[in-house]
Amino acid sequence: MDETPQEKSTAEESKGYRIFSIIRSVFIYLLAAMIIIAAAFFAADRSPDKSLFGYRYYVVLTDSMAPAFRSGDMVFVKRCAAEAIQAGDVITFNPSSGSDAYLTHRVTEKLSDYQGTGVTCFRTKGDANDSADSFLIDENRVIGVVKLSLPKLGLVIRFVQLRWYYMVPLLILVFVFFGLMRRYFEMKEENEEQAANTTNEIQE
Repeated sequence: MDETPQEKSTAEESKGYRIFSIIRSVFIYLLAAMIIIAAAFFAADRSPDKSLFGYRYYVVLTDSMAPAFRSGDMVFVKRCAAEAIQAGDVITFNPSSGSDAYLTHRVTEKLSDYQGTGVTCFRTKGDANDSADSFLIDENRVIGVVKLSLPKLGLVIRFVQLRWYYMVPLLILVFVFFGLMRRYFEMKEENEEQAANTTNEIQE
């Protein structure tokens, strides 16, 4: 039996509601996961020593490594021994023992057993800089090698860190929005069903 235009419309609306429900569920689960991760790694502790499976995250604050990384990007750094680092690798390091700042630059030269000290040192340079860094980095100051970068994610993380109290009203608005959308589809589906029933009664 062929479907009437009214039945086809109702089926399409039901399909649209199911798709919306799936998208809503996926979004909510992803949002919840992101909030949990942000709370665990970013909001509660701003220490650069936090890590997961040997990886640490850092927010890029300047464009010295453009176009590879730009301000606001997030880089994930894998801890590794100095022996595994080679010229051309991008590393994150602490340039000074008296500072808690960190830089992410490219290794231009590896100096093994520097001046007979048994310590490996690295000469580094930002890709966007005209000259190499004026200092050498010994292996004890190296955090690790950059393995992954995510554009502009650092801006989100910084927002969570510095404006975490904005997240509560934002979450409320998100759930209110999805609640209203759900109610809209439910009411629309009910109206379509009532219209279809009325049409069938008239035809009978």
